[in-house]
Amino acid sequence: MSAVLTAPPAASFRDSVDRMFTEAAQLMDLPPGLEEKIRVCNSTYVVRFGVRLRGEIHTFTGYRAVHSEHQEPVKGGIRYALNVDQDEVEALAALMSYKCALVELPFGGSKGGLTIDPRAWDEDELEKITRRFTYELSRRRLISPAQNVPAPDMGTGEREMAWMADAYKRLHPEDIDARACVTGKPISFGGIAGRIEATGRGVQYALREVFRTPSVLTRAGLSGTLDGKRIVVQGLGNVGFHAAQFLSTEDGARIVAVAERDGAVMNPAGLNILELQAHMKSTGGVRDFPGATFEPDSAKALELDCDILIPAALEGAIHRGNAEGIRAPLIVEAANGPITAEADAILRARGVVIVPDLYANAGGVTVSYFEWVKNLGHISFGRMERRQEEARHRILVEELERLSADEGLGWTLSEGFKQKYLRGADELELVRSGLDDTMRGALQNMVAVLETNAKVPDLRTAGYMVAISRIAASYRALGL
Repeated sequence: MSAVLTAPPAASFRDSVDRMFTEAAQLMDLPPGLEEKIRVCNSTYVVRFGVRLRGEIHTFTGYRAVHSEHQEPVKGGIRYALNVDQDEVEALAALMSYKCALVELPFGGSKGGLTIDPRAWDEDELEKITRRFTYELSRRRLISPAQNVPAPDMGTGEREMAWMADAYKRLHPEDIDARACVTGKPISFGGIAGRIEATGRGVQYALREVFRTPSVLTRAGLSGTLDGKRIVVQGLGNVGFHAAQFLSTEDGARIVAVAERDGAVMNPAGLNILELQAHMKSTGGVRDFPGATFEPDSAKALELDCDILIPAALEGAIHRGNAEGIRAPLIVEAANGPITAEADAILRARGVVIVPDLYANAGGVTVSYFEWVKNLGHISFGRMERRQEEARHRILVEELERLSADEGLGWTLSEGFKQKYLRGADELELVRSGLDDTMRGALQNMVAVLETNAKVPDLRTAGYMVAISRIAASYRALGL
């Protein structure tokens, strides 16, 4: 009888993160034991609580994982989804540690979630569930401006963060910094301009920096600018929508396909993202979008001929089963873990350049950091300096105009220039400036490692090495 050969089981999200970490750590000279200390998740809290809804008690399971406390507070979102489990939140918490270290934010990594379908509950029911979950987290100091700061994630948003912030304040009325206990809040409740768009905006800035870096473009076999580049986006949620909208309207890229739950729509001339989003809101999917070809198997969109692929949905979208079919030379991981470890190896061997998740989707936590700082400072960005900036600019403009008149030069400043130059930066402009600077610096740090160490195979490994070295430095400063 011949033996039956079976393929090894696919790596889980947690396995993939661990493998990618280990591959980078093995290229580094870490003291004995420190590699394991950085890799493992420090703690995970699992809670099961009951809420009386619809005349009976419903029990919910929640998680909050703390990966690394090399810096505090720890930072990471809370997601509401039926597939939330301990392995997932621990993997996401680890990724948050590396992400924050890579983009130089003073946070450790954390993540949390509720195993729940938020669409199955009314708004008032979700509020009760969220407030009770906040109470359970607060009892263990797993939500606090100084120790653990959640944010929105899949299935949550401004509304849930406002509920959590309010619940925390009611539990800690003496805490003057209570609103800094979460980020991603509505602006009217202590949020910051640009937070909703932040992750998608960060994807745009990451791609812009890639196209400003010839060595990375050469690896991908691309050249020129983003103008006219063909992009496929998987997932038109908050991240995918904003990335697609900004890249198409501000950078001239063509979004030639969008994949969603009910299928994919394609148009070689480019899709109008705003109109597609409106269509999805009115119909519940992308099917029958005017002017586009519909493909019921959304996975096929990943294998389209394009310049850039942006997976912006769930983890594991690109795996060993479909990696060989990917035709994009450049992939930008807008989601967390959209490429498994096996698929990563296949794509790397084929020369595909991957802009990794720990960098590409760091825009959300970066702007969350700005919001946290704003809440601790109790003042909006730009409030103290904006008018002074305008006054200094006006002095220069008036002097230039005086010189032109006195010297008979015959030139004038255009009204458009004057209006733009004389206006001081508001909070949104400052947030975008800070995010752009963060994304530029982080990519160049990764590229420096990639280009100076011949053993480093790709940007992902370089990114992990930058992050691990910074976390290791923090632990060494603590005497470990």
